[in-house]
Amino acid sequence: MKQKKIPMRTCVVTKEKYPKMELIRIVRTPSNEIVIDLKGKTNGRGAYLKKDKAVFEKAKKTKILNKYLEVEIPDEIFIELNNLLERGE
Repeated sequence: MKQKKIPMRTCVVTKEKYPKMELIRIVRTPSNEIVIDLKGKTNGRGAYLKKDKAVFEKAKKTKILNKYLEVEIPDEIFIELNNLLERGE
C-alpha cells in the first residue's frame, strides 16, 4: 500500500519545515482582511506559524507577518492566536 504524502510547510519565524497540521495559517484575504485560517482553505496570501507562544511573541516583536502579508497586523490577531493555543486548537 502506498503511503500518503504529508504536506510540509515552513514557519516564517523559525524557518523550519513542519507538517501542515502542526502550524497555524494567517491569511490576508483579497479584501485585505487578516484572518486565522484553521482549516487551511481560505483564499488569499498565507503565512504559517508554529503553534508556540514564543514563536507568536517573536512574530509580533519583529513584525515578520507584516512583511510576508504586506499589511499591518492588528494586535487582536496575536491575542486570538494565544487564546487558540491555550484552548489547544
